[in-house]
Amino acid sequence: MIRAAVLPAVGSPLEITGIELPAPGPGQVRVRLAAAGVCHSDLSLSDGTLRVPVPAVLGHEGAGTVVAVGEGVTHVAPGDDVVLNWAPSCGTCHPCSLGEVWLCLDALSGAAAVHARTEDGTALHPGLNVAAFAEETVVAAGCVLPAPEGVPLTDAALLGCAVLTGWGAVHHSARVRAGETVAVFGVGGVGLATLQAARAAGAAAIVAVDVSPEKEALARAAGATEYVVASDTTAKDVRKLTGGHGVDVAVECVGRAVTIRTAWESTRRGGRTTVVGIGGKDQQVSFNALEIFHWGRTLSGCVYGNSDPARDLPILAEHIRAGRLDPGALVTDRITLDDIPAAFDALRAGKGGRALVVF
Repeated sequence: MIRAAVLPAVGSPLEITGIELPAPGPGQVRVRLAAAGVCHSDLSLSDGTLRVPVPAVLGHEGAGTVVAVGEGVTHVAPGDDVVLNWAPSCGTCHPCSLGEVWLCLDALSGAAAVHARTEDGTALHPGLNVAAFAEETVVAAGCVLPAPEGVPLTDAALLGCAVLTGWGAVHHSARVRAGETVAVFGVGGVGLATLQAARAAGAAAIVAVDVSPEKEALARAAGATEYVVASDTTAKDVRKLTGGHGVDVAVECVGRAVTIRTAWESTRRGGRTTVVGIGGKDQQVSFNALEIFHWGRTLSGCVYGNSDPARDLPILAEHIRAGRLDPGALVTDRITLDDIPAAFDALRAGKGGRALVVF
């Protein structure tokens, strides 16, 4: 019996309870968690913005140590430290055949599987494949990658979502070049990682935008050279900071229609706007045909940083060891499993950066 954070139904409070994990079957790995990040996507699963089978064990960003492996697993062994990969690629679907593994059609096929059971026998699903809000988890072999050497597991946990997404948004999606100007909308865990990545890319000016004035010091420590408290004049304020032109690149990390629209309006003519935030179907963004022609901007979505975790984790590790990225600086609260419901409340209120569950 282990303890886990269970979502009994969409819109219901999380329950910290005991669950029964099965032994790993063929092609599976059992991992003892060292740390797990509390991401806004977990909140989106909880409130129904993102749909998964319930009841479920949430949590998709984590790292730990292999306890046991099932038949056929050869790339990791008991005692190995690993990073959880919530979106493993199948390697054979159409996007995978094009090298776009972050768009794999089968990445979440395991989310409907029975992951564990409650004490009364109720079947539980893994929220985003890996069920990281638990002391231990059993996952498909493709959901674990060797943890980078020299990176503490408490830092490595954040590589599986926040750091990979922020770094990928800058380097793969927006393709920020040295000397360009960047605006990042939303200073949560992913936003802070995006600021660090923009600084590492050599951006000349980096504007952080958030509704909270209290996050300015956090944003500047991550690389922001300017800070704007969101208001009705945000786009004008950003343009004013960039000679009236707007930034070369705007990265939206919130997932709200008004923020996406503001990021677009903050981007210079011919610039790039990348949307990382996950919003609901009710968040409708409007553009007229003339402005699309006139401004010549590029608007693009960004899934999982448009990254290949197997390829990019070693690259991220090099940046961490060189001091260009600092996952630990994203963490504003180190908590226990029992504190996850309160961390969800903080996310709803827009407080803090990343909360990290340390087991």
